[in-house]
Amino acid sequence: MADKTPSISYINTMPSKPKSKSKSKPGTKRERQYREKAQLVEQRGNQRLGIMTSWAYWEDPKRLAFTFARYKFVAKMLSGCRHVLEVGCGDGFVSRVVVQEVGALTAVDFDQGFVDDANSRMSRDDPWSFTCKQHDMLEGPVAGEFDGAYSLDVLEHIAPDKENIFLKNMIAPVTTHGVVIIGMPSLQSQEYASPQSKEGHVNCKDQRDFKKLMQRHFHNVFMFSMNDEVVHTGYHAMSHYNLALCCGKKR
Repeated sequence: MADKTPSISYINTMPSKPKSKSKSKPGTKRERQYREKAQLVEQRGNQRLGIMTSWAYWEDPKRLAFTFARYKFVAKMLSGCRHVLEVGCGDGFVSRVVVQEVGALTAVDFDQGFVDDANSRMSRDDPWSFTCKQHDMLEGPVAGEFDGAYSLDVLEHIAPDKENIFLKNMIAPVTTHGVVIIGMPSLQSQEYASPQSKEGHVNCKDQRDFKKLMQRHFHNVFMFSMNDEVVHTGYHAMSHYNLALCCGKKR
C-alpha cells in the first residue's frame, strides 16, 4: 500500500527506546497550563509511533503532514457517520483522526504485522481506540454494516484486473446511502515518485480515468485534487494526489 512499501523486517531493525516515565526534576520551570499535561504523559509514557509513521518520520518528516491532511479530509467528510470502515489502515496511527468525528471505526489491513502494531498501541483508557483486524479485501467483504468507508493509498497497489473485485467487496457492507472515499496518487505524480514507491504502485490513474472507475459503482462521484497538504478542485493534470468522494451505491 502506498507509503507502506518498506518491509517490516527493515523497520524492525530500527533501534527502539523505552518509554520515558521519569518525573520532572524539582525546580523545573514550567508554565502552569502545561503541568497537568506533562504529568499525564510522564505517567503514561510518550506516545509511540507506528511502523510506517516511524519510517516516515525518519525518512521524510513532512510526509506525516500530508498523511494527516488526507485523514482530516476523510474525517470531516464522514463526520457524524455511525460506523465507518477503513480499508488498508497500515499501522493505524493516523486513524484516530477519523475516530474523533465518527461513532465507531473498524479498520482492516491484509498485513497482520501492521494490525498487531496498531493494536499494541491501544489501551482500554484510550479515548480514540478503534477495532483493528486482519482482512484481505480481495477475498471477500468485511462482516457488518457501515454508513461510511474509506481507503487511502491502497487502490494503486491493486492490479487493474482485480480493482473491481476490490471495490465491490469494499462497498458491499456499505448502506445504500453511505459515503465512500478513495484516495490514491495521480498518474502524473509518478514521474517524481521514488523507486521504492514505484515498485508497489501498479495501478495509478489519471483523475478522469479514476472518476470513470468509481462511476461504475456509484451514481455520484465528486473528485478532489491534492498537492502536499492542500485539498482543492484545481486542474486535474497538476494534481499529485486524487480523492474520490462517492455516494449513491449502484446495485
